Amino acid sequence: MKRRDFIRHLGLGASGAILIPVGLSGCVVAPTVKPQAKAKAPTAPTMVGADSPLSYGSPLQRPHASGDGTPRMIVVFLRGAVDGLNVVVPHGDHNYYKARPTIAVAKPGMQNGAIDLTGYFGLHPALQPLQPFWDDGRLAFVHASGSPDMSRSHFEAQDYMETGTPGEHNTRDGWMNRMLGVMPVSQSPMEALTLGEAVPRILTGRAVVANMPTGRDATRPTLIDKPEISQAYAALYAQDAALGKSYSDGIAARKELLADANSSEQKMANNGAPLPNGLSIDTARLGRLMRSNPDIRLGFIAVGGWDTHANQGNGTGQLAGRLRPLADGLATLARELGPAFNDTVIVVMSEFGRTFRENGNGGTDHGHGNAMWLLGGNVRGRSIYGQWPGIDDKSLNENRDLAVTTDFRSVLATLAEKHMRIGDPAMQKLFPQYGAGNQHGLNFLV
Repeated sequence: MKRRDFIRHLGLGASGAILIPVGLSGCVVAPTVKPQAKAKAPTAPTMVGADSPLSYGSPLQRPHASGDGTPRMIVVFLRGAVDGLNVVVPHGDHNYYKARPTIAVAKPGMQNGAIDLTGYFGLHPALQPLQPFWDDGRLAFVHASGSPDMSRSHFEAQDYMETGTPGEHNTRDGWMNRMLGVMPVSQSPMEALTLGEAVPRILTGRAVVANMPTGRDATRPTLIDKPEISQAYAALYAQDAALGKSYSDGIAARKELLADANSSEQKMANNGAPLPNGLSIDTARLGRLMRSNPDIRLGFIAVGGWDTHANQGNGTGQLAGRLRPLADGLATLARELGPAFNDTVIVVMSEFGRTFRENGNGGTDHGHGNAMWLLGGNVRGRSIYGQWPGIDDKSLNENRDLAVTTDFRSVLATLAEKHMRIGDPAMQKLFPQYGAGNQHGLNFLV
């Protein structure tokens, strides 16, 4: 069978794309990689409140936790722009309550009030499942963080955060895929795993990425599991060395994932411990896979539903209803990682924050500054990092948003260099506009 006839037989002729089976979901588009456009000059974030401290709270002094020594990183992306001011609540500032008469989270000690963290900052009460990680020093936040680009478009802002090149429209690959290219060489095709039906922007690029669908049917057989289809693909891609390698890597990753996932699920069923509903189904699976297979160094999962323009709620309501399963999912992920949690940093990030003042619909609109979350065995937790710009009228960005004082790449560059052990020369490839320089010097790792 000729290539064009084979593709037409599968119903793919109209797309013109080259499909390579990867992970458990069948096929993903293999992008045509062109030389990356010349990077713009580095853009430094506007620094606000330079005399503010770089951390708030009382970091727990503890020794470096020991795992198997294989550094891992998991990114959880909250699509839709979560309201960071109702996640890490500045309950010690009267301006917060003045600007949010119906959606402000109540002060600690009040009904549905914030969980006090530092005396000034508190945690949304729906995130209570994460409180033990804060208390024992394994959870931290970087407040007033975000992108130096001022876009309020979900599409643009997410794209910039996933490529790691704010303001640059022509970047063809994601920073997590570039990270695969600068990590130590591995013989395994299973270095990165994303949960979802397709490989996200953050992981697109030259390196092969395995992906697993979400939910209870993630390990069901698909078209590529049929021998006649698998053999036909093998013959097709054997004519091109690069595509042939991508195909064989994808098949190898798929077999490895199926074996690990089914083994983990069978063991769990034998112990009589069914998975909880919601996000925890997926995070439990991801945690077990990364625990049992040290070749998986990077993980990614996206969670939607954070665009709260109306009826956002305060300590209860719409936002709380989304934060609670997120907290449960993160706690489940940490638990299922087991000893590997000591070598893992989980980063929770969103494309931008939301307006400081509530709108007329009891919600918030697209904003700027936000809070990044850091969870891991060697996170120097029980602290809020970054320079707090303040939330009085003169300190707001464009008189409407929390200002950004920490570039999100500063956090990611610190993790890449000090946790994932990527050297200075490679940092220019990872974040070409930013490099290895971390002007904030955030010391959030043990």
